[in-house]
Formats: sequence, structure tokens, C-alpha cells
Amino acid sequence: MKILDIKTMRGPNYWSIRRKKLIVMRLDIEDLEEKPTNKIDGFLERLQLMFPGMIEHRCSENVKGGFFLRVREGTWMGHVIEHIALEIQTLAGMDCGFGRTRTTGQPGIYNVVFSYMEEKVGVYAAKAAVRIAEALVSGEHYNLEEDIHTMREMRERERFGPSTGSIVDEAIARDIPYIRLNNQSLVQLGYGKNQVRFRATMTERTSSIAVDLASNKDETKRLLGEAAIPVAKGLCISTLEEVQTCIDQVGFPLVFKPLDGNHGKGASINVKTKEDAESAFHHAKTYSRKIIVEKFISGFDFRVLVIDHKFIAAALREPAHVIGNGTSTIEYLIGAENSDPRRGFGHENVLTEIAIDRETSEQLAKLNYTLETILPKGEKCYLKGTANLSTGGTSTDVTDIVHPDNIMIFERISRIIGLDICGIDIMATNLSEPLSVSGGVVLEVNAAPGFRMHLAPANGLPRNVAAPVLDMLYPPGKSFRIPIIAITGTNGKTTTTRLIAHIAKGIGYHVGYTTSDGIYVGNSMMLKGDTTGPFSAEFILKDPTVDFAVLETARGGILRAGLGFGQCDVAVVTNIQPDHLGLSDIHTVEQMAKVKGVVVESVKPNGYAVLNADNAQCISIGKNASCQLAWFSLDENNPMVVEHCKKGGTAAIYENGYITIKKGDWKFRVEKVSKVPITFGGRVTFMIYNAMAATLASYVYGFKIDDIRTSLETFIPSAAQTPGRMNIFNFKDYTVMIDFAHNSDGFRGIKEFLSTVDSPYKIGIITGTGDRRDDDIRDLGRISSEMFDHIIIRQDKFLRGREAEDIVRLLVEGIKEKKPEQSYEYIPKEIEALKHAFTMAKPGTFITALSDVIDNAIDVVETYMEEELAKG
Repeated sequence: MKILDIKTMRGPNYWSIRRKKLIVMRLDIEDLEEKPTNKIDGFLERLQLMFPGMIEHRCSENVKGGFFLRVREGTWMGHVIEHIALEIQTLAGMDCGFGRTRTTGQPGIYNVVFSYMEEKVGVYAAKAAVRIAEALVSGEHYNLEEDIHTMREMRERERFGPSTGSIVDEAIARDIPYIRLNNQSLVQLGYGKNQVRFRATMTERTSSIAVDLASNKDETKRLLGEAAIPVAKGLCISTLEEVQTCIDQVGFPLVFKPLDGNHGKGASINVKTKEDAESAFHHAKTYSRKIIVEKFISGFDFRVLVIDHKFIAAALREPAHVIGNGTSTIEYLIGAENSDPRRGFGHENVLTEIAIDRETSEQLAKLNYTLETILPKGEKCYLKGTANLSTGGTSTDVTDIVHPDNIMIFERISRIIGLDICGIDIMATNLSEPLSVSGGVVLEVNAAPGFRMHLAPANGLPRNVAAPVLDMLYPPGKSFRIPIIAITGTNGKTTTTRLIAHIAKGIGYHVGYTTSDGIYVGNSMMLKGDTTGPFSAEFILKDPTVDFAVLETARGGILRAGLGFGQCDVAVVTNIQPDHLGLSDIHTVEQMAKVKGVVVESVKPNGYAVLNADNAQCISIGKNASCQLAWFSLDENNPMVVEHCKKGGTAAIYENGYITIKKGDWKFRVEKVSKVPITFGGRVTFMIYNAMAATLASYVYGFKIDDIRTSLETFIPSAAQTPGRMNIFNFKDYTVMIDFAHNSDGFRGIKEFLSTVDSPYKIGIITGTGDRRDDDIRDLGRISSEMFDHIIIRQDKFLRGREAEDIVRLLVEGIKEKKPEQSYEYIPKEIEALKHAFTMAKPGTFITALSDVIDNAIDVVETYMEEELAKG
């Protein structure tokens, strides 16, 4: 078998709107196309032996063991690989349940689609599933455990930690969008100007001064002590000679910890001898130049969490330990403890497996124990020096029994240090009595405290400590989204996008928009190129200055990675035409409509889909939409529009020379088409469609008709405003038009416009795109022969797997088929073709360059204009 391609979906996509995280593997099963599973001896038995858990895979049979029934009856290997990829992720601690396998229309080639939790693990699972299937077919041994271990390690490296993950999960539950800003814990919640950022449990509200104070344990103790907060007695030292001073002034037992340490690193507790004190000093010294030495306070280790200066949770923490039974070694007891189903690798379960490491050996050495020591019955042996859950420690929730006096102290501490999310370490016999009674003290204050001990304690109630973080970041009334209007379709997307952005800018929004020629924020181009995919959308949504997004959304990005946003307010579908067919396994216009329909399916339930009522595929999309609909049409008697408006719906129509909004039985005329510059006095039908789509989208979003009218009148077609969209340059003796038309429907639109142009000689410069079907390329030639007196064929770009000569041949075949006597020539380079056309021009000539690289063509024409002006 051969993997042809692997794509990762990260947003709503062709395969599923709700399930955003999908792997799409294009797989050639080669000769296994002729061997379904019921024709492979022993395959089912080997599959069941390797994956007994697959009994839970119900498959299309929708019964327990349904997938095994399918394998027994006979199914194809792509389907099996889908289920293997899901099962091995589940075995690695990532429960993934969605999958589907579809033929591509090519024998033996399938799209295997399945869900993932961590992207890199999903890609690994795809490749591993193929290897496993091949081993099962051949009957060879396969080391499954090695794959599972690798996937677990990858998961721990890639996924959010428990604290970050809990905040993201709470955001998802509140329908707050998020964007991961790096491969660690930096996350953006919300979009555009309404975004907030956090890293682990530090937010953009976290004071840098407060973090600095919390990192300096000596300074923290001083500030708290001056505020009458009970703290442990101690000194700050930096040399070995000062250890004796600490012993003399503070007295045993002692605690050593780095001045600016965290997570218990470098700390030693209950130090009782000078030798151990010097060893503890050296250990702490590896983490910090200065060392805090404090009196060891007997009692229990508590962690208190305060968020937004309000007490949220408290937990009793205990280091990793085992309890003796009088017969087993410490090493055996550790293994038995690790067999607890609540313990797992990394953060996958409530508790973490206890690792035997140097710290374990050091703790045992203090007791004169080794791993082979048989621990007396009932004796508790601590294996780590600190109570971190990540090293196997446990926690017990004690939130409900904390004394009110202590709560007041904890909330004061958060304000004294200034932390919005504050972890406070307490040593006390209990928290149900005031610290003044129990003799408890504050050991330290932590910025970015971990949430895991509160989210999933080993004992007691779990606490949703992420909820108050979201309450703080997004208090009632604060928005987390910005308006999004997404535009898709075959032709007209870019002009419609630019016009909607122009309308929004005119109203006062700071607009970010993506087009096929670049990403723009306000009036400035940020990035140049075809930027109509999910990463470009994300660029806009990450910009903190943007308060309105208008996103051109092309089929390529949808098929490559899904949408770059989860929801939009308005979706516009300009039209669906038979272009780009045969690419990415999309062979019919109906399949293309499903691709474009992803944008409509992403509209909020109370949002609008703005659809072309004159286009059959748009009508099909509308029938399956779950949002509100608004239709636009050149014909006010269009049955879809008439029926829609009868029910009180909204539409845009072209009537009596006006772009008009129709709502129910009422008509609101927006502007005469002759006054809308992009329609060229109403002569360009496809531009009228674009103007109607933009008008209707703006209206249903909530913009006023007067504001829309003003913007329609001021949107001037030009190389600056609408590059490559009917840019007309008037020379002294001839006229040049540059347009991005690149498919049959676009060529027909240009043909219609040229029929209104009075010119004795029309020259056309045309090209084809190599990844289109043969007859699609021929059709460009056919249409060109009907609108030009002379044709210059050029072909120096976008060969996409073909030879230039092949594309030219197909264009010529189309030209000759329609008009055998047509005058044409071939000049490969675009710039040379343009220059040649200029030399051919007679007075009144109209030159049309249908260019796939608009910047080059515009630059050449503008240079010639400057030269003409210079000559006077």
C-alpha cells in the first residue's frame, strides 16, 4: 500500500462541520483492491487478537462488534485502516471515535478520514495504521506497544498541560474561540480586538511586578511579614559558610530551597544534620545563586488557589509515597502503586506514575533504605521531597472546610503580591482553624500555579477552577468575537470581498480582509499573494486592531485544512460553476457545491447565508442550510425570490435599473446601477451580481441603506481598489483592460462586456491553467474566438504538471473548433505578449489581457502609460 497524501483538518471542513480535527489520508491500497478482508486467510482472527477492544466499534451495523461483522463479510483495507488508526489512538490515551472511508473515483484509491486529538499523533497514527494493516495481511509479528509508547510520548510533548487545557476546555464550553499561538501554552481566546491571551495560568492581566515578587521568595516573605501574615522564620544565603549561621540562628529541622525556584525544584525538607544541610545547599545552588533557608514547620502541605482576589479552592498535598505491608520491598510497592488505574503516563490520568529516579534514591538514603528494603507494615515511606502531582504526589480537596479567617488572609495575600491568579503554599496542621490558632505559616506564593490538584484530586470534590479565570477575563457584557463575513463561490469572490470591506470601513470599522491578491488591515497590505485559506483568516483574527473581518474563502483552503474560523455571521456564495473540477477528488459541480457549502454550514443559527437565486447549485446549498437565508437575483420574478419574500424573507433584486432590497412585500431602492462604478454603467452583468451580493450581505448584517449607497458610489474599479478586476487603462490611441478571468464563466462575463465596447479591432491575450480538465482549457479557446479579432496565446505560468505546449495545443483546438479562420499567434512570455499587442494596436484598438499574474501585467501597462505621458 502507498500513502499518497496526508492532510490535517483544523476547522469546519468538507468531511464534517462539527468535528474540526480530522486526518484525511489519501491511500492507494494497490493489489488489495482485489482482496477484501474475507478473502485474506486468518485476517479477522489476527485483527481480533491484536485489537480485542475493537469489539466496541459498532460501525455502520450500529451494534457491538459491528466492525468485526463487516470484516467477516468482507470490507476493503482503507476501512480497516481507519478503524486501526482510531483504536491505536484510544490505546495511547486519546479516545477518538469518528471515522469514514470514501472512494475517490479512482480504482484502489481511498480517502481515509478519522479524528485526532493531537495533530502530530494523528499523522503518526495514519502511517502506523498502514504498517499494522500490512503486517496483519502478511501475518508478520508487529510491535504494537512500541507505537503506543511513541504516541503517548508525542501526546505529552504536544498537548496542553492540565492547567492550560482546563481553561481552553472551559472556553470551548462557553463557545469562546481559541487559537494556539505556539507549540507550548501560549493561547489566544477570542478574536481581533476582543482577544485576550494567557500562558498556562498567567494572563495578560498578570502583573510583571507581581510575578517578579513571587519569584523572589525572600522579598515575598518580607512583604507578607510586614503585613502581619504568618511566615516561616528563615534567612537568605549564598555561600556554604552561611549554612552554619542558619543552623545557629534558625535551628534544625530546616528547609532549603532556591530563591527563584518553582515547582519544588532544588528543594530539600526536614534537614536535620549539618552534613545533610551542606548537601541540600549544593542541591539548591544548582537552581539559584541565592538560597532560602527556613525553619521546617511540621504539619501538612496545603495549596490554596485565589483567582481575581477571590478564594477558589484548597488542597492537601502529599508527596509520592508507599505504605509497607511487612513482606514486600519498596520497589515492589512502587510497582503495585503504579498499577492503580488512576495512575498513568504524564497527565493522562488523575495521578501520575511514580518514577524511580535520583530523588527517590536520595529520599531513601536519608532513611538508610534502598529499593530492596522490606518496609514494615503500616509505615509510610515518602519517595519524593515535594508534593508535586507531576512526580506522583496526591491531593485531597479541602475547599469546603477552610476557616473564614484563613480565607480573608489568602485573599489579602493575593492583593499584597498583586497576582490575579495566585497559588499560596501553607504549612499547617489543618486549615479549618485560623492559622493563628494552628500555628500554620505561609511558605511561598506562586505565580502560574498548577490547577491539576484542584481539577482532579485523588480524594474529595473536583473543582472547576478554570471557570473563575474565564469569568475574570470575560466578565458579563464583554464580547469575545468580532463580526465575520465570509465570501466563497467560483467567480466574483475578491470583488465582493473588497466591496463589503469598503462598506464596513466607510461605517467606521477597522477592517481586516483576505483576498486572492493579499491580506489587508485597514488600507494597508500586510502580506501579498493568494491569501484565501485558513491561515490567512487566522492572521486577521489574531490581529488585535481588527474589529471587523471580511474573509474570501476559496475551495483550496477548505479542502487542504478546513476553515480558519469556527463560525461566521454572514456567508456569501456568489455562484458555483464547473471550475477546478478533477482536483482534490472533486469531480462534479455538485461535489464542488458541497465544498463551498462548508462556509454556509458555519454560519451562526441567527446569521445569514446570502445566496445567488439564479444559480442552481446555490439553491441546492440553501435547501440544506440551518441558518437564515437571503437571496439575490437579476430577476425580481425569480421563483425562489418570490416565494422567499412571500414568507417575509429578504432579497436583493435588480429592477428598473436599481439595486433594490426586497423585504416581504416592501422594496427599498439602494442605488441606480448606472451610479455604481464597478458595473461600468450597468454594462457588466457579473459586476451587478457582485454589487448585489455585497449590498445584501451588508444589509442583513445590519448596515443602513444610506451607508451602503455611499460606499457603492465611492468604490471605483482601479488597479489600486480592485487589482485585476476589469482594470481599464486609456492610452492615446488604444485601450487596455487587465482582468483575472481564468475559467469559462469568467471568460463569458468578459465576452458580454466586450460586446458593448465599440472598437474596430479587439486583441485578446489568453492563457490556460495546467490543472484544469482538457475540455475546460479548450472552452477558453472557444469563447476567446467569439470575442477577439486576434488572439495572442501565452503560457509561462501555472503549468501545474503539464507541458506548456500541451496547454497551447488545447487552446488552439478550442479556437479552431469554434472559428477555423481565427487569427492567433503564440508568444510564451506574458510581458513580451503585452508589448507585442501594443505594437499591433491601431487607433481604437481594445486590448484585453486575461492574466493569471495581475501584478506583472499591471506594472507593464502602467510603465507604458508613464512613458506616453512623458512624451506628451
